[in-house]
Amino acid sequence: MAVQMAMSWHSGEAEIQRRLHVPDIDNPTTPGLNTRTATNLQMAALLAVGTLDDEKKPWTSLWGGESQFARPLGQSLVGIRTRIDKTYDPVIRALFGNDPPENEMSQQSKGRMVSALTVNLDMRKRAKLYGRVVAGVVKKEEDEDTAEQSQAEAQLVVKVEQSLGNCPKYINCKSVEAASVHSKLIDDSAKLSSSARDLISKSDYFYLSSSNAEEDMDTNHRGGPQGFVRTHVTDDGVHQIIWPEYSGNRYYQTLGNLMTTPKAGLVFADFASGEALYVTGNTELLVGQDAAAVLSRSNVAVRLSVTRALHVSHSLPFRGSSGEASPYNPRVRALTSESSIDVDANKAKANSAKLIGKELITPTIARFRFTLSNPAVWKAGAWVAFDFSEEMDIGYSHMRDDDPRSLNDDFVRTFTVSSPPAPQTKASDDEFEITIRNVGRVTSYLFKQNRRSGLELPLRGFGGEFEVKQEPDQITPFVAGGVGITPILALLPGLDLKRLRLFWTLHVDDLDLVLDTLKIHTKLSANMRLYITGAGNKAGEDSSAIQQLRQAGVHCKMQRLQKSDLGGDELSNTWYVCVGTGLRKALLEWLEGKEVLYEDFNF
Repeated sequence: MAVQMAMSWHSGEAEIQRRLHVPDIDNPTTPGLNTRTATNLQMAALLAVGTLDDEKKPWTSLWGGESQFARPLGQSLVGIRTRIDKTYDPVIRALFGNDPPENEMSQQSKGRMVSALTVNLDMRKRAKLYGRVVAGVVKKEEDEDTAEQSQAEAQLVVKVEQSLGNCPKYINCKSVEAASVHSKLIDDSAKLSSSARDLISKSDYFYLSSSNAEEDMDTNHRGGPQGFVRTHVTDDGVHQIIWPEYSGNRYYQTLGNLMTTPKAGLVFADFASGEALYVTGNTELLVGQDAAAVLSRSNVAVRLSVTRALHVSHSLPFRGSSGEASPYNPRVRALTSESSIDVDANKAKANSAKLIGKELITPTIARFRFTLSNPAVWKAGAWVAFDFSEEMDIGYSHMRDDDPRSLNDDFVRTFTVSSPPAPQTKASDDEFEITIRNVGRVTSYLFKQNRRSGLELPLRGFGGEFEVKQEPDQITPFVAGGVGITPILALLPGLDLKRLRLFWTLHVDDLDLVLDTLKIHTKLSANMRLYITGAGNKAGEDSSAIQQLRQAGVHCKMQRLQKSDLGGDELSNTWYVCVGTGLRKALLEWLEGKEVLYEDFNF
């Protein structure tokens, strides 16, 4: 019977696990090529590959395009045969030289460290391996006639020394197929061009390679929603890439490498065009308050200072299209140097809000009144950020398929303040209201509370600059969808209602919200245009709610809001909008030529 000894953690891995309070765990990495990784290798259509160049800088590339291009050969040997960009691919240049001779076995590549990640984006499977090159050659493709000079075929044999299967979290599905390489250099610099930053901003994943000096290497995946990777330029002109480290298996093998050898090589890929951005640079690992001071709502983050970035068009030997996003993707986190709700909330002084009142308006919409432990100042149209973590955070889990987004949920939620600030309201200056719909885990928790529960929540603060400016002798149009009415509720006491036209579209089940609004703002009815959806046989011309609204002077239509409903020469050229993203897109088209002002209230 063979007995396999567990591999030990190296000093960097052990240190980052200690700093992040990880309990003692065995290293699951196995010597050689394990069965799971061998299987994934044959199924994978892509392989992310990393190595070090002659200056010991790490680089990462993406190879493949169809399954079976890499396969086990026995005795922990792996064979790779793939189309490559021999001109600009930094991994190829590191392994074979800047101008690799064709059809000659490379002496330069022998013994070189290589790390790789098998990538199956259809099935969300990945596995890591590390080894050294046994043999390698760059060949001209047999069917290549008037071939592009940059396209060639690389063949490698790698002796695998370590392998490890990885979980499917944060893998956004994509389909892949092989494609030709005909690369063209866009930029080669220590600075990120605007097009390079655009590619990063729209990426929902990237691959990175790191090393523990020259002892071993690691290539892995980082995924999230588009925009999860941020860019920044320092005052002295250094271009930086910053990303959060989401909750994972807590092995911290990449971060362990960055502890001992703070360098990383990244590749960002555009599947649609074959465009690639290859980056290498020096890294800084940020933990705790150091992370939160740079990237809002983050406990661990990495900041890479770019030393070289190669931006190349048509460099990748595959094309593909996007599929289902990972259910584990958290919300995008902004840099503290950026203007955002998260940033402003993090800068707020310590305060708390105690629930003192709750009024159910409809089965899914309620008004909550809070009192502050310390009086605060906010403007009408502002938002308020609550911290529910003490009430709802149940601690670490590796996977949580029943509620995947909770793994990286900081339980900070932002809502529009629906009550005017003092002295426009009879309430004291330490009270405020929010009017919200029950749509998720946190709001569901809040709906279960009442004033007797004694709920008191840490408050991140108030913010926002949403305001409505009325022009003389013109009527100001405001379009609201459902609970999107809440921003203007706080603004109404300061507006001339005779010069306001409210276009409000909502579901028939929300009509009690309209009646509730008119109880408080009776003069609003004459200038309200109501568009009611979902009626069918449930509510018609004779329903009591609609009769009450019409008796109050509200113009009601049993239909969706349409472009033809928005006419009127007396209306101002400036429109205010607070609706969902779908209707907002339509409004921007319908109101072309107008000035459309909106606040994104998709908190």
